[in-house]
Amino acid sequence: MTIIEVPQGWPADPERARAVQDELRARVALDEPGPPPGTGRVTGVDVAYDDAHGLVAAAAVVLDAATLAVVAETTAVGRVAFPYVPGLLAFRELPAVLGALAALDTDPGLVVCDGYGRAHPRRFGLASHLGVITGLATIGVAKNPFVHPHGELGPERGDMAALRGDDGEELGRALRTQRGVKPVYVSVGHRVSLDNACAHTVALAPRYRLPETTRRADRLCRDALTAATSGRA
Repeated sequence: MTIIEVPQGWPADPERARAVQDELRARVALDEPGPPPGTGRVTGVDVAYDDAHGLVAAAAVVLDAATLAVVAETTAVGRVAFPYVPGLLAFRELPAVLGALAALDTDPGLVVCDGYGRAHPRRFGLASHLGVITGLATIGVAKNPFVHPHGELGPERGDMAALRGDDGEELGRALRTQRGVKPVYVSVGHRVSLDNACAHTVALAPRYRLPETTRRADRLCRDALTAATSGRA
């Protein structure tokens, strides 16, 4: 198995990484609606780590947006590219994620990241970073809240509450995908509106709390990591 090495020139310290975020954040496109839910293709990306071996496995799973059937899936295993620093996780994950996306033989369509886009302390999470450097339409759907609070939201599927920054700007939404379950946290990555990002998330979660894109990519990257590390000392 080929292990993706850390790209030459990749930021190695938090100061440089934050400078890259500052540079790229201005390129995020917030004025495009993105593809309509239930049309074309939608791709989930996720990663799993083996810290003992310094490896990260990424998966990309392409679904037909109308039927949620799997169209294609790929994985890539890489060296962990950056230390763990809250707010800078994209720098740990992106080389492997880019490797998995590059291995696809089909257009990924909208990309759904397990993480944040605009609803990030620096308003430039993994979904935004991936969108800017690839040009793809991206959204972030996170499992857990990060730094932005939200008010009460109703108990029904599709109920939402805004995630707001200190200045009051709506940066994302807590969204309930199933009645009575904990919400997920949706934010724009690149080239998609927030309304559309939430509509996609509901459409991708017909039965479970997490969208099918995330569920399938999570399972696949864990399997890839197990295969990569089996037999290693």
